[in-house]
Amino acid sequence: MEILEDPITTCLSPSVYDMICKLGFEVGGSHDINSIVTPDGEVCWKTLTDCVICAESAQGLDYWGSVRLLGPVCEAIHSHLSHLPRGQLEMQFAQWLQWTSSPELFAEIFDALESLQSPAISLSLMKLTSCLERSLGDVFLLLGKECPFLLRDLLASEELAHVFGQSVMNVLEVFVGCPRGLNLRNVLWHGFAAPHEVPAKYCSTMVLLMAGLGQLLNSYLQHTEFPLVHRPPLALTHLEDLIVFPDVTHEAPSVLEELLKKSTFILRIMLPYWELALIKFKSHRFADCAMLLLTQLETGLRNVFATVNKCPRRLLTAESTALYTTFDEILAKHLNDGQVNQLPLFLGEPAMEFLWDFLNHQEGPRVRDHLSHGEVSLPGFPKEITDQLLAFSIVLLLRFVDEDVASVFKEKAAVKSLLSLAEGYSARFHPLSRLKKQVLSCERSLRVWPLLPLPEEAARETARLEGNSETNACSSLIIRITRELYHHLPENHCVFTGLDNLPIEKCPQLLPELCSIRVPTLFCPRAVLEVLAVLQNIGRRCAHVSRQVAASWEQRHHQWVEKRLRSRQRRNYLCMLSSVKLLSPMLYLILLLIALELVNIHMVHGKNALEYQQYLKFLKSLLQYTENLAAHTSPEKNKWVETVSLTHTVLLKMRAFSKKEQMLMHLAKKPTSEAALWKHGSDASGHIRKPLSTLALSSA
Repeated sequence: MEILEDPITTCLSPSVYDMICKLGFEVGGSHDINSIVTPDGEVCWKTLTDCVICAESAQGLDYWGSVRLLGPVCEAIHSHLSHLPRGQLEMQFAQWLQWTSSPELFAEIFDALESLQSPAISLSLMKLTSCLERSLGDVFLLLGKECPFLLRDLLASEELAHVFGQSVMNVLEVFVGCPRGLNLRNVLWHGFAAPHEVPAKYCSTMVLLMAGLGQLLNSYLQHTEFPLVHRPPLALTHLEDLIVFPDVTHEAPSVLEELLKKSTFILRIMLPYWELALIKFKSHRFADCAMLLLTQLETGLRNVFATVNKCPRRLLTAESTALYTTFDEILAKHLNDGQVNQLPLFLGEPAMEFLWDFLNHQEGPRVRDHLSHGEVSLPGFPKEITDQLLAFSIVLLLRFVDEDVASVFKEKAAVKSLLSLAEGYSARFHPLSRLKKQVLSCERSLRVWPLLPLPEEAARETARLEGNSETNACSSLIIRITRELYHHLPENHCVFTGLDNLPIEKCPQLLPELCSIRVPTLFCPRAVLEVLAVLQNIGRRCAHVSRQVAASWEQRHHQWVEKRLRSRQRRNYLCMLSSVKLLSPMLYLILLLIALELVNIHMVHGKNALEYQQYLKFLKSLLQYTENLAAHTSPEKNKWVETVSLTHTVLLKMRAFSKKEQMLMHLAKKPTSEAALWKHGSDASGHIRKPLSTLALSSA
């Protein structure tokens, strides 16, 4: 296999390198600082806006010309801020930075500028751009309704131009808003720029620009009397699901420190970022560490991507007219030319699922997105997330060291544990995985229903009510359909052998076993995701009904015992008890059906277009039933008698559809052509093929 043999001296393409590292230094001479900022710290915007010029065609800005003219201005700003005493610096600018979402951030940035350490300055710029985006979004919402997701769209909005003026927005666009400009946000957050390639003067200038924006905003707010409201930071939830590597201790950073100079996964030019990440971790600055690890994982994986796909030019920053090679492309199924991306085959399923969980899945933490858009509080960033990223980095770096070095590391107890956990990783935030968790949660909720004993009088009345024909018909259908489903339990799973005569009361015991079966989740096609979405909605409604019924049951039970129910309420309570005895096995039946369809989810490719639409229609009828059930069992309606009729109707539909043998579990019993199977570099079982052999990368 071809590898990258030439030493990598930059990840910036020639034109981007010239734009960031050279262009702003071409115009000589010094610029009078008094024409940029007054002694009181007021920003003279005209000096800045005059440097931003239009293209000759009068369509858009001349980014090259603008950066050349801004170069001396940025130099003067940097020199001015660097020579101001710390107290004076904060006194002049602190008040004008209060409009931002994170004013406390700027003390750290002043420290970084004072230190002159290039990795810290790059990190400061990353924080500045994310803070700027979040803060501008708050300003946008003074006039607009829905804030644009992308910074470039935010900067191009009429709302911000109305508040700050178009000429000011043009200045921001040159620095952070367009791929044809300096594009500081993207080249840093996507890991393209090495520490020494980011001029410190651009960090100083961004600080001054944000202070200047605060001054303009203050005037606007005084004039309009609008209140500026900051959106609360996003809380990263489901942390218990994130903890893959529970044994990340002080030993793990030490292992990573040893690996830094031995793993070819790390580009030598990027090594200072990794070293700073470790410093930040040890000083409990977990958000800073996560930012650096994420950008450098993207850089390293881009290098592997370019190597295994034999496209070394994709390692470099693309031009504004071409595609950037970011996580979106690196982790995709196909390259942009339609060829199969070899990286997933090389990394293997567990590593790919970890990356998709942390970066892409909508129900996952989407760590890089939330950090880069300034949506999370940096001081409150969870250590658990940084732990996982650090542990995963160790596992990944170990794949790119010599065998003799790797064998030494693998003898360490901490490393053995990490490798074992990494090899067994399965998706946590894929819709299929979330649905499995939902099924098990609902099953646990159903278990509490029979815990409250029935009062003797209520038990006698309930027994009498249960004798009606429709209730008996429902019970008979539930038993029949459940036993039919038993015939579709996986034959190749030893737990399910010899269960043909299993009583339906044992159905709950099957659910954990079914949900433990590994099902491929990578690159699920649209049809699979559509089915999963409907099943998730069904499961969500079942869980809602279960919680609702349990709460009503407990409340009415206490009221009955304490004789606080009126005559009509007593009759309604008895109807509820009768209905609940039917609903419990009914909900178990639905959960069993969902679990079996999940195990066979990729059989959806065995359906033609008509069969697929009929199948979706059937699932949506189940969804409608659960929605109606949730409405009828609500405390507001209490229509318990009607739930029996609803249940009878849907059971007849289930029975009729089952006879057509068009559920996914039915298709699993039939031979399916290889062409109909899920194709993503997988074998006939749907499992991804074994990864390629370990790849040597040159990063000297």
